[in-house]
Amino acid sequence: MHKISIVYFSNTGVTKALVKAASAEFNSQGLEVFEYQIKGSSIVDGRFVESDVFTQLHESQAILFASPTYMGGVAAQFKAFADATSDFWCDQLWAGKLAAGITCGSAPNGDQTVSLQYLSTLSSQHGMLWVGLDVAHKSSESMINPLGTQMGVVAHSVNAEVRESDIGTAKYLANRISKLLNDKSNSF
Repeated sequence: MHKISIVYFSNTGVTKALVKAASAEFNSQGLEVFEYQIKGSSIVDGRFVESDVFTQLHESQAILFASPTYMGGVAAQFKAFADATSDFWCDQLWAGKLAAGITCGSAPNGDQTVSLQYLSTLSSQHGMLWVGLDVAHKSSESMINPLGTQMGVVAHSVNAEVRESDIGTAKYLANRISKLLNDKSNSF
């Protein structure tokens, strides 16, 4: 059985709702899922200190990263986690694993793509293979990928409300990753 890990920070609950939707889809596809929510207590003096989580991540075939977009980038809490991964960067322990990203913001184009670019860069630093969306933009709010971001899931949330189209997009990305992992010809 393939294992996917999801590492995320959520302040308003929107990112968490998207992660839970993706996690449910992974489970429905027969994947073992490890979820880790970064908390304020995970960071001491600006450094991520929950190093036990890395054991789970090292054992995964894919890692989904998720963070809200704040001021044009990932949340500081997520960045502290990302910085802690530099401790094993030289060993390239995540090389060949699949990676993907989820982010959200309060504006339709609140620079969320910058957050996905950062998550993709983090993944590339570790030798991971980035998985984006393979579905074109759909003009209806009830469709998948309504904001037209191919790089990953970008959700638009006003007042911490989660749109069904964004939940659907998170599930779609999870389904795509599941298919890649479950394809017998792949050896991630």
